[in-house]
Amino acid sequence: MKTLINKQGALKGTIEVPGDKSISHRSIMLGAISKGETNVYNFLQSEDSFRTIKAFQEMDVQIEKKDHAIRILGKGVQHFTPPKNELDMGNSGTTVRLLSGILSTLPFESKLVGDDSLSRRPMNRVIDPLADMGALIDSSNGTLPMNIKGKKLNPITYKLPVDSAQVKSAILFAGLLTEGNTTVIEPNITRDHTERMLPIFGASIQRKGNNITIEGLQDLKGSNVYVPGDISSASFWLAGATITPGSEVTIQNVGLNPTRTGFIDVLKRMGANIETEITSYEGDEPIGHIHVRYTESLVPIKIDEHEIAKFIDEVPLLALVATQVNGSMTINHIEELRHKESDRINTTVNTLKSFGAKIKEINDGIVVEGGHPLNGADIKAFGDHRIAMMAAIASLITRTPVTIKDSDCIKVSYPNFFDDLTSILK
Repeated sequence: MKTLINKQGALKGTIEVPGDKSISHRSIMLGAISKGETNVYNFLQSEDSFRTIKAFQEMDVQIEKKDHAIRILGKGVQHFTPPKNELDMGNSGTTVRLLSGILSTLPFESKLVGDDSLSRRPMNRVIDPLADMGALIDSSNGTLPMNIKGKKLNPITYKLPVDSAQVKSAILFAGLLTEGNTTVIEPNITRDHTERMLPIFGASIQRKGNNITIEGLQDLKGSNVYVPGDISSASFWLAGATITPGSEVTIQNVGLNPTRTGFIDVLKRMGANIETEITSYEGDEPIGHIHVRYTESLVPIKIDEHEIAKFIDEVPLLALVATQVNGSMTINHIEELRHKESDRINTTVNTLKSFGAKIKEINDGIVVEGGHPLNGADIKAFGDHRIAMMAAIASLITRTPVTIKDSDCIKVSYPNFFDDLTSILK
């Protein structure tokens, strides 16, 4: 689909964004391996999250939509059956990596496949620690397709070589289904939705400093989960309102997990006018409102390596915001972005260059020379939903229209993005 966006004015109003993608995936997985009924409210209705549901349905887990909730009738992993078909992950990296931890412990074989984009993404980062536990995973070049022959595993202590909540969660899921204690050591704190959600299902998990330990073979019980709004989706409106004159937006009922609010922290240090308010908790997950207003004078700042994991998905938006500062800003320690749906360092730079930004790519990051006006352009998002949405937000300040040639990719995470844009564009 090709989408033409014309500059029309400021962002004004109140909005709620779709349910958090990371929490939606995990709620299905934990509900499926638990015993009893689980109801998931405000589940993200997107292509990626539906991949997780379909994978478990292939293993005979009863999952259905009922009364505005996703209902899972869990019987425990002992009642999973071998999938009759290949498990198609589509574009969902979260599904394939977390599911690998579960499948590696089950007494049958499965084959995981994905679309062209996902099939280029590295899987050795999850294969290696699972193999250390004894998993039998066959991948000819460290990418999909991937064959898993499940078996009884051994607990391990594993230090993450890269900051990855997906790899951490895959190991914790495998450890949960393995006798003994499994420990993950993370050099920098990554998003911790798995650790916060496990107690909702009755599991015990311990964190001491940067060490996270899960005891294996715990009995999980079905529960009810409310999924807060996705702060990564909210971040598009945070960026848009910050850089678009006259804007003032309130985003309600959004997750404010401190491992996910790095983008807010960075924008505030740049001078952005953003306020947050925690109004409730779902288990250990804080939920609240974010209020953001246009900021005329933003300043470049230095970003430390330990901060990156808290806003890695928002780096393209940060680069866009940096085009509006007076001065130069460097965003480095982001080499992980080369292994997303696209090489997100390269595609961010190329997209913003198309708009006339003064920006360049370095080995592990991006350098932006701010203060230059942006012009519209015809751009290709390279099948990357975050690049497509970043380009749409850029159109709010470009002097001519923006055309996004492959905007369909947005459906994997934020299907009603353009409807929400229209609702607050005044």
